[in-house]
Amino acid sequence: MKTFSKGGVHPPEQKLTAGKKIITLDLPGEVALLLGQHIGAPAKPVVAKGDKVKRGDMIAEAGGFVSAPVHTPISGTVVKIDTVKNQQGLAVPAVFIKADAEDAAADAEARANLKPLRDDAAIAALKDNEIKDIIKNAGIVGLGGATFPTHVKLSPPPEFKAEVVIINAVECEPYITADHALMMEFPDEIIEGVRLLSRAVNVNRAIIGIEANKPDAIALLQEKLAGATDIEVCPLKVKYPQGGEKQLIEAVIGREVPSGALPIATGAVVQNVATAYAVHRAVRYGENLTERLATVTGPGVSAPGNFKIAIGTPLSALIAAAGGLPEDTAKVIGGGPMMGRTIDNIEAPAVKGTSALLIFGEDDSKRRPVENCIRCAKCVDACPMGLEPYLLSTLSRLKRWDDAETEKIVNCVECGSCSFICPASRPLLDYIRLGKTTVMAAIRSRKS
Repeated sequence: MKTFSKGGVHPPEQKLTAGKKIITLDLPGEVALLLGQHIGAPAKPVVAKGDKVKRGDMIAEAGGFVSAPVHTPISGTVVKIDTVKNQQGLAVPAVFIKADAEDAAADAEARANLKPLRDDAAIAALKDNEIKDIIKNAGIVGLGGATFPTHVKLSPPPEFKAEVVIINAVECEPYITADHALMMEFPDEIIEGVRLLSRAVNVNRAIIGIEANKPDAIALLQEKLAGATDIEVCPLKVKYPQGGEKQLIEAVIGREVPSGALPIATGAVVQNVATAYAVHRAVRYGENLTERLATVTGPGVSAPGNFKIAIGTPLSALIAAAGGLPEDTAKVIGGGPMMGRTIDNIEAPAVKGTSALLIFGEDDSKRRPVENCIRCAKCVDACPMGLEPYLLSTLSRLKRWDDAETEKIVNCVECGSCSFICPASRPLLDYIRLGKTTVMAAIRSRKS
């Protein structure tokens, strides 16, 4: 069975919510919509205090080519444009919208009875640039967590030509199952989204990569695609971080992304399976990206599940839907345990990149005591990028930024495999992240 060649680890899976049906939460009565919830330039407000908006309206336009517009999931009145504390407790710009009872009733009705905007013939008549424009105007970004604007990925530099679309349905982080649930409940919609993505980059080959721990999803999609020549399902060996773009490309088509190069250099355009579903919704229904799926889980969570939520919903409401915080809660993580970040403010609004909330008790939150490096080189063996994490960590700790750059610290994908495998419990990734951020800032400064 296929996989990537360098490194990788096998964390305990803990897919507690696998097999759970998607639960759709009611639309909130009030939302705060961050202007910067994607990679690239923040969006720019196109509304003012007191404006009335309808569900799906654009409330902020893209702030540049690498950017994405933001749309409201509810109808209502813009009550203010101000700052709100994000998940890390930092004040960031946002648009605040509040619905009244009439707005809420109309939205619930419209959401339950959404009608297609385009039929099969209209979709078949769309040109590649028209599909990309729909995706761009809908504010769709990578929904695997990176939130890179999708239309940018679908518009590679002229010197590169796309040969294949790879759909990332790996979901290799422990605990998270939102993509798995999406594949089980909306396979036909995902397949249509994949075909639209292929048409957008003018290729006739797409591959859906799924790890072997989701045999039901593999079987379902293979059944749906029986006889198809344009899309294939590629079962993959279970190994973390196979959901990383570079690792997935190598696993699926056997090509390695050169150091410093874009993934498109291999001829592959990688999109998340949830992104493909969002593309289907945008093209067929004219639905802008205002909602997404998120897993809420953890060892002590009373009602863990996969939830469909409106972007802008307070995280506390999502946690409440899963039964609330257990009494022994010590840490809430946004994302998975390997690459996720600790959340300091559970009243922060959900954003386009909110894929999961992981709730840990005291015992699961403690870091082991840090010990001296024993020179075992397990971190080197585990690194999927072929780096030397112990060295990069030390160089960062000593602030030897030039040496860290020479040792290719910017190639780190921040997967956390090194910290996970380290028998001395050294905070390798913490220092590497610091060094990578510093080195990349220096590189940008030199270029400017």
